[in-house]
Amino acid sequence: MSTPVDIAIIGGGNAGISLAAALALHDSPLRTVVIEPSLPQQRDCSWALWANRKQSAELKFAIKGQWRRWQVIGHSGAVKHHSSTYSYISLSAAAYIEEREASLDDKIDLVREKVVSVDSDSTGGLVVTDQQSFLASHIFDSRPPKMADASLRQHFLGWEIKTSKPIDDADIATLMDFRVDQSRGLHFIYVLPFSDQHLLIESTLISSSLEDKQWYRDALNQWLSEREIKIESTVMEEYGVIPMDVVQAQQYSTPTIGASSGAVRRSSGYAFNHIQQQTRELAAGIAKGNFDVPLAISNKLIAMDTIFNGVLANNPHLGPELFIRTAKALNGDQFARFMLGKANLWDWLRVIFAMPKIPFIRQLFRG
Repeated sequence: MSTPVDIAIIGGGNAGISLAAALALHDSPLRTVVIEPSLPQQRDCSWALWANRKQSAELKFAIKGQWRRWQVIGHSGAVKHHSSTYSYISLSAAAYIEEREASLDDKIDLVREKVVSVDSDSTGGLVVTDQQSFLASHIFDSRPPKMADASLRQHFLGWEIKTSKPIDDADIATLMDFRVDQSRGLHFIYVLPFSDQHLLIESTLISSSLEDKQWYRDALNQWLSEREIKIESTVMEEYGVIPMDVVQAQQYSTPTIGASSGAVRRSSGYAFNHIQQQTRELAAGIAKGNFDVPLAISNKLIAMDTIFNGVLANNPHLGPELFIRTAKALNGDQFARFMLGKANLWDWLRVIFAMPKIPFIRQLFRG
């Protein structure tokens, strides 16, 4: 016999566990189940975002590193930013999920089982796991989305390493270093120094084709070698693929949250803040009887990012220049707002005027 519940949340990653925790804050009387087979440590990786002082304090328990300075580097030099309002922070996914799991109340059950099937309509239905089943009045699916083979993706392989000697400039995060092979797509190295001998370094490629994992490893080794940085030990390796295009839900008839609902910023791959806002708004709506999933990112912002990605896809050689020009057009606070999706009109105008005009005009006519 199936267990009746008011809400079934499929997946206990960022979106799923954040929604559950937000529901707990509202002291909701609704019986909720979160279905997630993996333990937090099995899903550990690094999540990054720009945060103001209040958000940094709220997320202190999961912060691995925090920087007031960041840079974008091209062959002609580095564009460096500083902000007194925002920090660039790196979170431990495991620490975040563990804390949110611990915050759940007795109305919310966490089930360590794998979802086998979902039979649903536009709201609720039957969720079957490998051990039991739940008859839910409402279902929210936070499982990763499906991506079309030819879609634009940001894919990366990274190492968290300890170095044999201290590195220079350990107080600045390198968001993009384009001084690497650009033959396979827009390629950059991403470096977060947790200390002068503890780094997260990733080889990141934006393209529609994934590479063999050894390709990313070779790029990392070359970048380190050119800077005479020697690895003393490797703490962990992580690999990921982030959609930068239209995504498909795992189950079309089931309401989605998180990445499957379009919460990933198409021009950058950042998603954490959009997911947080979406789950907070959804929980607030549920407390009032409204179960409709809010848009994670506005249609206007999606349209602007789609144009940018179109220019990037049709003019891959311009990729580094587009990001360098964006960084040069803005100061630290403006850049953080832009990446957060909170840019004002003047921020947008600065970026638009900095862009090469002809490629963007052509893209507008392509539609």
